[in-house]
Amino acid sequence: MLSSIDNRLRMLLGTEPKTYWEEKITTRLGYWGERIVSQLYFAYEMSKVNKGEFDEQIDAALAFVENNLADEGVIGKQTALHAEKLLETLATEAKSYDILCVSHAHIDMNWMWSWDETVAVTLDTFRTMLTLLDEYPEFTFSQSQASIYRIVEQYAPEMLQEIRKRVQEGRWEVTASHWVEADKNMPSGESLSRHLLYTKRYLSELLDLDPDSLNLDFEPDTFGHSVNVPEILANGGVKYYYHCRGNEAPALYRWEAPSGKSVIVYREPTWYNDNIQALLGSYVPKICLQTGLKMYLNVYGVGDHGGGPTRRDLERLLDMQSWPVYPKLRFGTYREYFAAAEAIAEQLPVLKGEQNFVFTGCYTSQSRIKTANRIGEATLNEAELFNAAAAVAEEARYPGDSFEKAWRNVLFNQFHDILPGSGVLETREHALGLFQNTMAIANTNRKLALEKIAATIDTSSLVGTENKFSVSEGAGVGYGAVGFKVSQVERGRGNKRIVHLFNSSAYEREEVVEITLWDWKTPIRSLVVQDGNGQAVPHQILDNGLHWYWNHDYMRLLAYVKVPACGYATYTVSEGDDRLKPFLPDDPRIDEEDGYVLENEWLKVTLDPVDATVRSMIRKSTGEQLVDGARPTGVFRLIQEDPDKGMSAWWTGRYMSVTNIHKQVKIKRGAWGDVRQSLQYEFSFGRSLLKVTVSLDRNCTELDYEVECDWQEIGKSDQSIPQLNFHWPLAYDTKSYQYDVPFGVIEREPLSFDVPANSFAVGVPQNEKQSSVMLVTNNKYGFRGVDHALSLSLIRSSFYPDPYPELGNHHKFSFAVAVQDAARAYERIERSYRFNHPLSVLPGSVHAGTRPLDSSFLKLMSGTVAISAVKMPEEQDEKQWIIRVYETEGELAAVRFELFHQAAEAYFVDTNEHRLPDYGSIQITDHVVAFDVQPYSAAAICLRFN
Repeated sequence: MLSSIDNRLRMLLGTEPKTYWEEKITTRLGYWGERIVSQLYFAYEMSKVNKGEFDEQIDAALAFVENNLADEGVIGKQTALHAEKLLETLATEAKSYDILCVSHAHIDMNWMWSWDETVAVTLDTFRTMLTLLDEYPEFTFSQSQASIYRIVEQYAPEMLQEIRKRVQEGRWEVTASHWVEADKNMPSGESLSRHLLYTKRYLSELLDLDPDSLNLDFEPDTFGHSVNVPEILANGGVKYYYHCRGNEAPALYRWEAPSGKSVIVYREPTWYNDNIQALLGSYVPKICLQTGLKMYLNVYGVGDHGGGPTRRDLERLLDMQSWPVYPKLRFGTYREYFAAAEAIAEQLPVLKGEQNFVFTGCYTSQSRIKTANRIGEATLNEAELFNAAAAVAEEARYPGDSFEKAWRNVLFNQFHDILPGSGVLETREHALGLFQNTMAIANTNRKLALEKIAATIDTSSLVGTENKFSVSEGAGVGYGAVGFKVSQVERGRGNKRIVHLFNSSAYEREEVVEITLWDWKTPIRSLVVQDGNGQAVPHQILDNGLHWYWNHDYMRLLAYVKVPACGYATYTVSEGDDRLKPFLPDDPRIDEEDGYVLENEWLKVTLDPVDATVRSMIRKSTGEQLVDGARPTGVFRLIQEDPDKGMSAWWTGRYMSVTNIHKQVKIKRGAWGDVRQSLQYEFSFGRSLLKVTVSLDRNCTELDYEVECDWQEIGKSDQSIPQLNFHWPLAYDTKSYQYDVPFGVIEREPLSFDVPANSFAVGVPQNEKQSSVMLVTNNKYGFRGVDHALSLSLIRSSFYPDPYPELGNHHKFSFAVAVQDAARAYERIERSYRFNHPLSVLPGSVHAGTRPLDSSFLKLMSGTVAISAVKMPEEQDEKQWIIRVYETEGELAAVRFELFHQAAEAYFVDTNEHRLPDYGSIQITDHVVAFDVQPYSAAAICLRFN
């Protein structure tokens, strides 16, 4: 009978109930036909979950409707009312179901439009909602994204009082716990934490809300969800999560992080942009059976370009409340639904792991926006750390308000259509404008803090011979030389120059650094680079020359240096003893075979003399060959993707062709000495030009690639999506691939599509004793680990919605192929941190001071954790630091920090920087702070200094 009822109802509808077009059904059946058919369909679904209990009544009512339709050609009012009478015994059971109708307006930030239109969309939507709230006393509205409320504050502040009134009434629900509805794969864990911190602070003050009430992360359109999202949310006081994409899980479940912390999740089973439809009741019994609640959450409202619910929606909803054999319908809030869900939380299915993948092209599309995200995060991290150090050590002002402004820019650009690159030209232009503002704040304050610290370093013992003609105190040394680094204007003079090197890592670093010296007027043949103890260190001159327009000459050199953890070291550059030896020109006596071998203490790397691919990479300590000789390695490839899927910014298409583009390669030797060996090569492909510098530094176990690309490939819907790709086959069998993700790492099985990582991918060997290869980047997010190889998607010419997203010669990026033992996750994370946080170089001068030439502010002595942030609290009443860490290995971490200054007090805080009195104990002994971090957990402590 059920099959018969089902088929007969479908005949009346003329379509599937979940795919019908509301207007067509209404037009064809009329109001009364739609009304009774919708009730019959709901009754049928209700009977199914009750094992056919109501089949006879439904069959009789349906037969009556069918007969009258056959006789009269229409389902009229009397037919519908009589059929409802035949179903009246079902009314009590029907009304035991509750449809909670929660409206919202999905507003995409700068998706297919510019910033001014986003502002207009927001204000137009809110004016409509405020009008509807006036007209319909029962109506409720919910709205996410702190940035939207910021728009109102900036552009229509008079509207705020109206919104505040409705918020206080409980009819305008604020569902924002994040600055925007953000991507959850590419932002760092610290960024995702700052969404919570700044949103709760801002909205609680703006709208007079209890911060704890902002406990829902509303992410209807976000393209996948990283594994530690529940950990991050729980630490920020968020208990509930709403999403649509990323899995096909039950509608209601608990999502558990590796740490064991969890959030209650509602996965939208239909769609988040919806209207009030008569047949929505047909979904209710089955979904309610699955969730364990007799309450169904119906999310409705026009979206993407704003809009929200319409009068048509509200009138339909009010009318449907009177239907006798239908669930109760009422206006409501997400808070009501999740409160009911929390009551049955222990009965909900538990999901673990990441909820991915969606739109794999979004890990590569619009590469400049992704560069802005990585560099913005990294620079703010360093700026906060050194400003926190300067504030405690030297009582300098901590520019917390400025940092919040810069972070808001970064967070805004993490919107799920901006950072993923699925926007138009105006999207990119606005994002890059915000990035420039971010860097003005972050880089300026980073340098000011370094200068404040440097001013207190006692350099009075480092006196050289002065030369009044060698002073270059201004910035007149050319433009474009900063490159997101601290600018190196000259503060010294004469034949001895002072440089301070700053390390933001919590570990001591020993590596190569590049130093630029300006206006060295003494003719020399050699230099000496010395540390603070007067010990000479290896160095190498890169080049020198004259900026003729600005009339300043320069010299760039490399030095192999050691810098304390979270601290600084002082070095000098002076004339060497052999400065008067005659200059011997580089004129060979005999011709020798060109060598294309880069070699240091750890690695020997051989490049092919014809095409510059990597022939061999030998780890000298073990003799292991790390290159699969049967396949081209270290190769740049031009891939043509199949565009048939459409939405080319979102989807990486099937590979139609893969071409090794190392043709007619020009190769020459670059830097060559005891500190760095490098080879440079370039070649043309298609309409584009690629320039590559491959380097091997002293005492380093990674091969560095610096790449410049003039990219002129254009994607077309009827042809292909061109992609530039780097490929490194592995010389060992892999069991899995490890990637860094927000607040941790994840191992994934081999997958033949792009997957996201914050910065690196590792081929994990089957043999645990085998050395592993790690691919680490400074601005790329799309990796592919499959077929015992690592690939990196570099540039993609998606053609929609931006037809020319990558065109031009602006592509500059770096990545490295690193060789490791069976490294632990925190060691890989630290390696990636160093790659993305090079040492900062600050020229110094001779002066007295209170600080030594080398010093550390903070050192991580033990614990399997990575540091996410060192900052001052948002409420800066005292000398305090917030240190946030996360455990990476799945073990209890006994963390010990050595501080430069005695801490008076230490206690745990949450993401919102509120004290956690029962979280655990922290020991302070002399300058050492010790505490435990639970497996896979993130934790933050507050240190108060005297």
